[in-house]
Amino acid sequence: MKPSTELFKLIKSLSKSEKRFFKLSSSLQSGDKNYLKIFDFIEGQSKYDEEELKKAFKKETFIKHLPSEKNHLYKLILKSLRSYYSEQSVSSLLKQEIKNVEILYNKALYKECEKFVSRAKQIACEHEKFYYWYELISWEKKLLEEAYESGEFSTNLDALVAEEEEVIAKLRNLAEYQVIYSKINLIFRSGGFTRTDAERLVVDGIADYHLIKGKNTALSTRAASMCYYIKGLCAATNRNYEDSFQFFNRTREILDRNPDIKADSGQRYVMTLSHLLRCYIDSQDFENAQNLILDMRALDGKKGFNSVDIMVRIFTSTYNLELNLLHAMGDFQKSVDLIPQIEKLQEEYGDKVSKEQEILLTYNKAYSYFGIGEFKKALSYINEVLNDNEQNLRQDIYSFSRLFNLVLHFELENYDFLEYIIKSTNRYLSKQDRDYEVENVCIKHIRKLSKSIHSTERILILEKMKDELEPLLMDRNERVVLEYFNITAWVTSKIYKISFSEAVQSELKESKN
Repeated sequence: MKPSTELFKLIKSLSKSEKRFFKLSSSLQSGDKNYLKIFDFIEGQSKYDEEELKKAFKKETFIKHLPSEKNHLYKLILKSLRSYYSEQSVSSLLKQEIKNVEILYNKALYKECEKFVSRAKQIACEHEKFYYWYELISWEKKLLEEAYESGEFSTNLDALVAEEEEVIAKLRNLAEYQVIYSKINLIFRSGGFTRTDAERLVVDGIADYHLIKGKNTALSTRAASMCYYIKGLCAATNRNYEDSFQFFNRTREILDRNPDIKADSGQRYVMTLSHLLRCYIDSQDFENAQNLILDMRALDGKKGFNSVDIMVRIFTSTYNLELNLLHAMGDFQKSVDLIPQIEKLQEEYGDKVSKEQEILLTYNKAYSYFGIGEFKKALSYINEVLNDNEQNLRQDIYSFSRLFNLVLHFELENYDFLEYIIKSTNRYLSKQDRDYEVENVCIKHIRKLSKSIHSTERILILEKMKDELEPLLMDRNERVVLEYFNITAWVTSKIYKISFSEAVQSELKESKN
């Protein structure tokens, strides 16, 4: 059986301050500290090698029961991290305060207990931590019973019951928004956008749901931010970027006005900015897009944005969208220049980068190299995407990668192989639940191009292709292809014998006139 790498991954995920805290807390413990020897050795490994570990400590007794030693060390590190972060998050602080309440209550120190409950409840209220708030009300009711037995009747039970009902209502309200969010997020994560009329009906149904469509339906700040985020995601999934921008901008405003909740909603805040950035790129507001990238990167390390998962999110989102921005501007050389830095950070973060973001980064690298005419390099990256066997995640990327793949093989003059790939692509797309005519038009004309010999014949095919694409791309749903591959700019570059970058920039100038 292959040795587990869980301990190795945990140790490698620790920051310098976390390691220092673990070492300091360990120094306070008495007895043998064999686990520190294992910790230091694994920390020094670049790749986990258990045989190397066993060899290094072959004379030590503890190596005979290494699995239990590793398990002990894993639990000690987690215990150390719990202590390290015990007062750095609101949830951890409230858990600790509730534990204090329980201890004081069991010792019959009711007055002292009451002070802890009151203080903790204020924190839970300010941060809208409804689960903890509800639990603290339960403790208040217990203390009320003790007070009645002591002849004290100053507390208003009716007010406490009313408060409890209000908290339950807010908790249910927030939970319902979370269920709705899960539904729209599933569509977005699986396809990136609505691909069929059936999916569009589902999204429209979510947007029309009474908690989303109605006024003043959110009972808390958290729920309000989630409500507008869901509205924005519905619009983005249907590629309605004007409405999407309004809703995500409102989400940002709500969180900016409530810094405590913003700090506790780091992932959603970063994703909100990511969607806003996508809207700026779509509307060709490149200056605001560049400024927003800087704003997002400035969050890294700040309160609420200093955990590894959020730092990884900031890295992947900003670089993916910066590549998108440069592609939209036709500045492909600059996007290629970013790739070494991106790959360095990918190596540092390792498997902490999500599958979705890895796919997007790989596709964007391929598109960057295509933009400067390095077709072999682009093909090597697009093959990484196509060779992946993911069946549920971001099928938009996999589908458009196949279309992009045809163009790459045409540019590389792999005409004999191209006929086989076209058949394979048609088979794949026929099995997908999607209704895009633009793909059929592109494949039909690329097949004709691969079989043509004379340049004049190719020009005629390309002009025909352009004529058929133009009316199709007036449809918002069909235009989605341009977010992945600017097929019209490629056709223009081939007709007028200019670079792809020049064609993209030419389209930009025309759109602004």
